[in-house]
Amino acid sequence: MDDIIEIITITGIAVGLAMDAFAVSVVSGSVFKELHIRYALRMAFFFGAFQAIMPLLGYLAGNAFAEYIVNYDHWIAFGLLVLIGGKMIYEAFKIKAVEKTPQNPSNLIVLVALSIATSIDALAVGVTLSLVTHHIYAAVILIGAVTFALSYIGYEIGKKMGHFFENKIEILGGLILIAIGLKILIAHILAA
Repeated sequence: MDDIIEIITITGIAVGLAMDAFAVSVVSGSVFKELHIRYALRMAFFFGAFQAIMPLLGYLAGNAFAEYIVNYDHWIAFGLLVLIGGKMIYEAFKIKAVEKTPQNPSNLIVLVALSIATSIDALAVGVTLSLVTHHIYAAVILIGAVTFALSYIGYEIGKKMGHFFENKIEILGGLILIAIGLKILIAHILAA
C-alpha cells in the first residue's frame, strides 16, 4: 500500500513539475506552427531530460543532509512544495508579458535555455524527493517521461487551439504541488 501511495505522490509531483514545460510547449505550438514534428519531439526530449536530471541532482544534495534534517523533513518538504507551487501560481499571471517575445524552440541554444528555465523548480523538488522515496531512478524516469509526453501533447494543443490555456495550466501545476506538500505534512503529523 505504501508503494502505491509513493507512486501516486511521485506521479503528482511529475505532473506538477511538467506544467511549466507544458505551458511553454503550448505557446511554442501556437506561435511556431510551421515547426516539423522532429522539432516538437526534440523539444519534448530536452524538457523531459532536464526535468529528470534536475531532481536527481537535488535528491543527491538532499541525501547529503538527510541525517541532519530527519526531524524536520516533513516541514522542509511541505515548505519547498508550497513555495514552488506558489511561485508557479504567481508566474501564471505573468505569462502574458513573456508571450510578447517568444523564442524559437528549434534553435538549440534557445531550447537549452528553455529546458533549464522550466526545470529549475525540479532541482528544489529533488531535495523533497530525498524525503519521499528511496526509488530515485524510477522517480526521475517517471518525471522525465511525464514531462516528455506532456510537452509533446502541449505542442500539438498549441498548434490546434492557440495559447488560451497556458496560465490555467501553471495554476493547476502549482495547486498540485501545494496539495502534495500538504499531504506529506499531514501524513507525518498523523503518524507521529
